[in-house]
Amino acid sequence: MIVPLRRWIHRLKFILLFLALTYAAYHLFDAVAAWIEPDKYREPGGRAVKAFRQDDPSRMEYDSAWERLREFYWIGE
Repeated sequence: MIVPLRRWIHRLKFILLFLALTYAAYHLFDAVAAWIEPDKYREPGGRAVKAFRQDDPSRMEYDSAWERLREFYWIGE
C-alpha cells in the first residue's frame, strides 16, 4: 500500500492555513463590530430623552401578580 505522504502534508497545511485565517477573520470582524457599535448606556444628546427607567425592586406597585397581569393585558406594557 502506497501512502501519498506529500499529498496528505499538503492537505494538512491547507486545512491549518484555512483554520488560522478563519480564526483571524472572526476576530477581525468581532473587533470591527465592537468598534462601530454605539454605547447603549451613554446619555443622549440634544432634545432626546433616555427612555429607560430604573425602579427600586423592593417597592411593589401591585398587591398581586394577578393585578400586574391584568394591567399588562389592559394597557399592553
